[in-house]
Amino acid sequence: MEFSSKLLERAVNEMSRLPGIGKRTALRLVLHLLKQPKDQTLFLSEALTAMREDIRFCESCHNISDVEVCEICSNAARNHAVVCVVEDVRDVMAIENTGQFRGIYHVLSGKISPIDGVGPGQLNIASLVAKVQAGTVQEVIFALSPTMEGDTTNFYIYRQIKDYGVTTSAIARGIAVGDELEYADEVTLGRSILQRVPFENSLKGQ
Repeated sequence: MEFSSKLLERAVNEMSRLPGIGKRTALRLVLHLLKQPKDQTLFLSEALTAMREDIRFCESCHNISDVEVCEICSNAARNHAVVCVVEDVRDVMAIENTGQFRGIYHVLSGKISPIDGVGPGQLNIASLVAKVQAGTVQEVIFALSPTMEGDTTNFYIYRQIKDYGVTTSAIARGIAVGDELEYADEVTLGRSILQRVPFENSLKGQ
Protein backbone atom coordinates (compact mmCIF):
# COMPACT_ATOMS: atom_id res chain seq x y z
CA MET A 1 0.00 0.00 0.00
CA GLU A 2 1.50 3.29 -1.14
CA PHE A 3 1.07 6.45 0.96
CA SER A 4 1.47 10.06 -0.10
CA SER A 5 2.17 11.06 3.49
CA LYS A 6 4.48 9.52 6.09
CA LEU A 7 2.20 10.86 8.82
CA LEU A 8 -0.78 9.09 7.25
CA GLU A 9 1.24 5.89 6.87
CA ARG A 10 2.28 5.97 10.52
CA ALA A 11 -1.29 6.51 11.68
CA VAL A 12 -2.53 3.61 9.52
CA ASN A 13 0.24 1.32 10.76
CA GLU A 14 -0.60 2.06 14.39
CA MET A 15 -4.34 1.68 13.83
CA SER A 16 -3.81 -1.69 12.08
CA ARG A 17 -2.16 -3.05 15.24
CA LEU A 18 -5.61 -3.26 16.82
CA PRO A 19 -7.18 -6.75 16.77
CA GLY A 20 -9.40 -7.35 13.77
CA ILE A 21 -8.22 -4.21 11.99
CA GLY A 22 -6.41 -4.73 8.70
CA LYS A 23 -4.55 -2.09 6.70
CA ARG A 24 -7.54 -1.23 4.50
CA THR A 25 -9.89 -0.84 7.47
CA ALA A 26 -7.23 1.18 9.29
CA LEU A 27 -6.90 3.49 6.29
CA ARG A 28 -10.66 3.99 6.15
CA LEU A 29 -10.77 4.84 9.87
CA VAL A 30 -7.84 7.25 9.66
CA LEU A 31 -9.31 9.03 6.62
CA HIS A 32 -12.61 9.29 8.47
CA LEU A 33 -10.82 10.97 11.40
CA LEU A 34 -9.19 13.40 9.00
CA LYS A 35 -12.60 14.48 7.76
CA GLN A 36 -13.88 15.18 11.28
CA PRO A 37 -13.39 18.50 13.09
CA LYS A 38 -9.97 18.63 14.73
CA ASP A 39 -11.54 18.89 18.21
CA GLN A 40 -13.30 15.54 17.77
CA THR A 41 -10.02 13.80 16.94
CA LEU A 42 -8.36 15.48 19.93
CA PHE A 43 -11.19 14.28 22.21
CA LEU A 44 -10.51 10.73 21.03
CA SER A 45 -6.76 10.97 21.57
CA GLU A 46 -7.26 12.56 25.00
CA ALA A 47 -9.71 9.84 26.03
CA LEU A 48 -7.28 7.10 24.99
CA THR A 49 -4.37 8.80 26.76
CA ALA A 50 -6.39 9.29 29.96
CA MET A 51 -7.55 5.68 29.87
CA ARG A 52 -4.01 4.37 29.44
CA GLU A 53 -2.48 6.57 32.12
CA ASP A 54 -5.22 6.68 34.77
CA ILE A 55 -7.10 3.38 34.60
CA ARG A 56 -6.63 1.05 37.55
CA PHE A 57 -7.37 -2.51 38.54
CA CYS A 58 -9.58 -3.20 41.55
CA GLU A 59 -7.49 -4.19 44.56
CA SER A 60 -10.08 -6.79 45.50
CA CYS A 61 -11.23 -8.48 42.29
CA HIS A 62 -8.75 -7.18 39.65
CA ASN A 63 -11.53 -5.80 37.46
CA ILE A 64 -10.87 -2.57 35.56
CA SER A 65 -11.76 0.43 37.70
CA ASP A 66 -11.28 4.18 38.07
CA VAL A 67 -10.70 3.84 41.82
CA GLU A 68 -8.94 1.44 44.20
CA VAL A 69 -12.04 -0.72 44.75
CA CYS A 70 -14.45 -1.12 41.83
CA GLU A 71 -18.16 -0.27 41.97
CA ILE A 72 -19.16 -3.93 42.14
CA CYS A 73 -16.91 -4.78 45.09
CA SER A 74 -17.88 -1.61 46.95
CA ASN A 75 -21.60 -2.22 46.46
CA ALA A 76 -23.07 -3.33 49.80
CA ALA A 77 -26.12 -4.72 48.00
CA ARG A 78 -24.02 -7.40 46.28
CA ASN A 79 -23.57 -10.81 47.89
CA HIS A 80 -19.89 -10.79 48.83
CA ALA A 81 -20.03 -14.42 49.96
CA VAL A 82 -20.48 -15.61 46.35
CA VAL A 83 -17.49 -15.13 44.05
CA CYS A 84 -17.66 -15.73 40.30
CA VAL A 85 -14.25 -16.56 38.83
CA VAL A 86 -13.73 -15.30 35.26
CA GLU A 87 -10.85 -15.06 32.82
CA ASP A 88 -10.89 -11.34 32.07
CA VAL A 89 -12.88 -8.12 32.29
CA ARG A 90 -14.88 -8.87 29.15
CA ASP A 91 -16.45 -11.81 30.95
CA VAL A 92 -17.47 -9.57 33.85
CA MET A 93 -19.22 -7.29 31.36
CA ALA A 94 -20.91 -10.25 29.65
CA ILE A 95 -22.27 -11.68 32.91
CA GLU A 96 -23.32 -8.26 34.23
CA ASN A 97 -25.32 -7.71 31.03
CA THR A 98 -27.46 -10.75 31.88
CA GLY A 99 -28.66 -9.11 35.11
CA GLN A 100 -28.79 -12.58 36.69
CA PHE A 101 -25.80 -12.47 39.05
CA ARG A 102 -25.67 -10.45 42.27
CA GLY A 103 -22.44 -11.73 43.78
CA ILE A 104 -18.96 -10.37 43.15
CA TYR A 105 -16.19 -11.38 40.75
CA HIS A 106 -12.57 -12.43 40.71
CA VAL A 107 -10.71 -11.75 37.46
CA LEU A 108 -7.82 -14.14 36.82
CA SER A 109 -6.44 -12.15 33.85
CA GLY A 110 -5.88 -15.29 31.81
CA LYS A 111 -5.99 -19.09 31.88
CA ILE A 112 -3.34 -21.69 32.63
CA SER A 113 -1.81 -22.61 29.27
CA PRO A 114 1.56 -24.39 29.32
CA ILE A 115 1.78 -24.23 25.52
CA ASP A 116 1.66 -20.43 25.78
CA GLY A 117 3.97 -20.35 28.77
CA VAL A 118 1.23 -19.22 31.17
CA GLY A 119 1.42 -20.85 34.59
CA PRO A 120 -0.59 -20.40 37.81
CA GLY A 121 1.92 -17.90 39.18
CA GLN A 122 1.16 -15.48 36.33
CA LEU A 123 -2.56 -15.35 37.14
CA ASN A 124 -4.52 -13.79 40.01
CA ILE A 125 -5.01 -17.13 41.75
CA ALA A 126 -3.16 -16.53 45.03
CA SER A 127 -5.42 -13.61 45.97
CA LEU A 128 -8.51 -15.76 45.30
CA VAL A 129 -7.18 -18.54 47.54
CA ALA A 130 -6.47 -15.92 50.23
CA LYS A 131 -10.11 -14.76 50.08
CA VAL A 132 -11.30 -18.32 50.61
CA GLN A 133 -8.83 -18.90 53.44
CA ALA A 134 -10.11 -15.75 55.16
CA GLY A 135 -13.49 -17.48 55.57
CA THR A 136 -15.67 -14.76 54.04
CA VAL A 137 -16.49 -16.74 50.86
CA GLN A 138 -19.26 -19.35 50.87
CA GLU A 139 -19.37 -20.25 47.18
CA VAL A 140 -16.92 -20.04 44.30
CA ILE A 141 -18.48 -20.21 40.83
CA PHE A 142 -16.15 -21.25 38.02
CA ALA A 143 -17.21 -19.28 34.95
CA LEU A 144 -14.25 -19.75 32.64
CA SER A 145 -14.82 -20.59 29.00
CA PRO A 146 -15.32 -24.36 28.49
CA THR A 147 -12.00 -24.96 26.76
CA MET A 148 -9.16 -27.28 27.73
CA GLU A 149 -7.28 -24.33 29.25
CA GLY A 150 -10.39 -23.19 31.12
CA ASP A 151 -11.03 -26.66 32.56
CA THR A 152 -7.38 -26.99 33.56
CA THR A 153 -7.53 -23.66 35.38
CA ASN A 154 -10.79 -24.57 37.11
CA PHE A 155 -9.34 -27.84 38.35
CA TYR A 156 -6.14 -26.22 39.58
CA ILE A 157 -8.07 -23.65 41.62
CA TYR A 158 -10.45 -26.33 42.91
CA ARG A 159 -7.49 -28.29 44.25
CA GLN A 160 -6.25 -25.17 46.04
CA ILE A 161 -9.53 -24.40 47.83
CA LYS A 162 -11.39 -27.69 48.22
CA ASP A 163 -10.28 -28.25 51.83
CA TYR A 164 -11.61 -24.91 53.12
CA GLY A 165 -15.29 -25.87 53.27
CA VAL A 166 -16.37 -23.59 50.46
CA THR A 167 -19.02 -24.65 47.95
CA THR A 168 -17.65 -24.87 44.40
CA SER A 169 -19.89 -24.78 41.35
CA ALA A 170 -19.53 -24.40 37.61
CA ILE A 171 -21.77 -22.68 35.10
CA ALA A 172 -24.08 -25.10 33.31
CA ARG A 173 -22.80 -26.21 29.95
CA GLY A 174 -25.34 -24.30 27.94
CA ILE A 175 -22.17 -22.74 26.56
CA ALA A 176 -20.81 -24.97 23.81
CA VAL A 177 -17.49 -26.64 24.56
CA GLY A 178 -14.68 -24.59 23.05
CA ASP A 179 -16.68 -21.34 22.96
CA GLU A 180 -15.46 -18.15 24.61
CA LEU A 181 -17.76 -16.81 27.32
CA GLU A 182 -17.86 -13.25 25.99
CA TYR A 183 -19.54 -14.37 22.74
CA ALA A 184 -22.43 -16.22 24.40
CA ASP A 185 -25.84 -14.60 24.14
CA GLU A 186 -27.19 -13.04 27.33
CA VAL A 187 -30.08 -15.49 27.77
CA THR A 188 -27.85 -18.58 27.47
CA LEU A 189 -25.20 -17.08 29.73
CA GLY A 190 -27.75 -15.98 32.31
CA ARG A 191 -29.30 -19.45 32.44
CA SER A 192 -25.85 -21.00 32.75
CA ILE A 193 -25.20 -18.89 35.85
CA LEU A 194 -28.59 -19.64 37.44
CA GLN A 195 -28.44 -23.38 36.62
CA ARG A 196 -24.85 -23.84 37.80
CA VAL A 197 -23.93 -27.30 39.05
CA PRO A 198 -21.58 -28.56 41.79
CA PHE A 199 -18.06 -28.46 40.38
CA GLU A 200 -17.41 -32.05 41.48
CA ASN A 201 -20.07 -33.20 39.02
CA SER A 202 -18.08 -31.80 36.14
CA LEU A 203 -15.10 -33.95 37.14
CA LYS A 204 -16.95 -37.26 36.80
CA GLY A 205 -16.70 -37.26 33.03
CA GLN A 206 -12.95 -36.68 33.09
